[in-house]
Amino acid sequence: MPQVIVDGQTVELEDHERLNGIEVARRVGVEIPHYCWHPGLSVVASCRMCLVETGTRHPQTGEIQILPKLVPACQTPARDGTVFITNSEKVKHSRALVEEALLWNHPVDCPICDKAGECQLQDYYFEHGQPQRRADIRPFTSRRRDVGPTVTLFVDRCVMCSRCVRFCREVAGTSELMVVHRGSHEEIDVFPGYPLANKLAGNVVDLCPVGALGDKDFLYRQRVWFLRRHEGVCAGCATGCSLWIEENQQRIWRLKPRTNPHVNKWWICDDGRYSYHHVHREDRLLGVRRRVPEGSKLVEWNAAVEAIPAELAGAQRLAGVFSPHLTVEEAWLLATLLRRQNPQAKLFLGPVPRSGQDEKFPGGFTIRAEKCPNRLGVEAVLWHFMGCLRTWEELLEELAAAAGNGSGAYDAVWVAGGYIQPWMDAGAAARFAHVPLLVVQDLFPSPLAEAATWLLPAAAFAERDGSYVNAQYRLQSFCWAVRPPVGVWSQGQLY
Repeated sequence: MPQVIVDGQTVELEDHERLNGIEVARRVGVEIPHYCWHPGLSVVASCRMCLVETGTRHPQTGEIQILPKLVPACQTPARDGTVFITNSEKVKHSRALVEEALLWNHPVDCPICDKAGECQLQDYYFEHGQPQRRADIRPFTSRRRDVGPTVTLFVDRCVMCSRCVRFCREVAGTSELMVVHRGSHEEIDVFPGYPLANKLAGNVVDLCPVGALGDKDFLYRQRVWFLRRHEGVCAGCATGCSLWIEENQQRIWRLKPRTNPHVNKWWICDDGRYSYHHVHREDRLLGVRRRVPEGSKLVEWNAAVEAIPAELAGAQRLAGVFSPHLTVEEAWLLATLLRRQNPQAKLFLGPVPRSGQDEKFPGGFTIRAEKCPNRLGVEAVLWHFMGCLRTWEELLEELAAAAGNGSGAYDAVWVAGGYIQPWMDAGAAARFAHVPLLVVQDLFPSPLAEAATWLLPAAAFAERDGSYVNAQYRLQSFCWAVRPPVGVWSQGQLY
């Protein structure tokens, strides 16, 4: 088994592992500072921040020989007998000089920079920089350049790590970004006529170690030290990317990718990144409404919780519609509720939203055409209770056939929606006209909601606990990040 020594500590590697100095140092809790290196991108060793001393240990004598020059840890493979020294005076002096060189041309505009509070240049300078500045602070310029519909570039803040350029070439495969000019005049720019508009563009903001690339959606809206992070799962498509949901005072301000090598690696798509806006839309359904001859009236939740099961109990023919936006737990609880009222209740899978075809990127990321997070999980629950899978189309056919005979196919139907995009048209809603008791639970108004006997507001993806099963049959659990609006109970609370 290969053995590597890091600052006197021995690290044992598996025979198949191929790690560099940065990765192997993390095994013993040593973080080597770096700007240009990223585990999901190629190695360029351009920033020189990760310079360390290295050498080899003789396998028989144990004698250690150290190379005279410092080497970049990101580009140095960890082999059997390799020795890394990350904390010598020589290494510390090198880091201080690199930090000083970067700050020489970097504008000290931290008070107005969105990256302040999570900037690697700030953190590294306090930890590894010179004890005092050896040059006068010069007036800074702030050249701002739009590089795409969602990203803006603050040219003077760039430290030329080239992470963004490599991402567009290696992961997105679109190559919009490039390095222009030479030497101290180098800058990041887009190819003329090719703005940064690929569907993974927002990841370059996450990759940027300083404040050079800014997200227009988040720019100047919040200070990062006010944000609280919560683990979440994206509900935008069947990939089910792992997310950080960042909120302040019960309002979501941004979504960022959470590293998950089995699902999304280090990335998320822009559709998922900006999907949180629907959580705070003004047209969300709020409060329970009961249809009455004059229209509808607001009802207290406690009264609705008592009245709805009592009304369902009288239904001889009962059906339930299960949205693929429900969590596994919510689907199970709703199925149990309906079967408790009527053991013969029929359970149907709701509409499965799709858009185009799966989009696969060179870096291995996939945006699924299936725009829901938990079809497989809900299907598994329905198979358990029904022994088969009944679809939304089958339910509509049953309702249409019964309406043609002048009757209703069911005495009561519970429709659990929760769709982000419009999913119900007037034609489909009209087929429920002969259902005496129609319970609809959804996020936004729809033709079906207008026809509901009971209209219940639903909680959004970030407002509830549960689990999703993604397209690769991987179960992922999450907890709520923000509370539902006043007047909304989560599905789990109700069922």
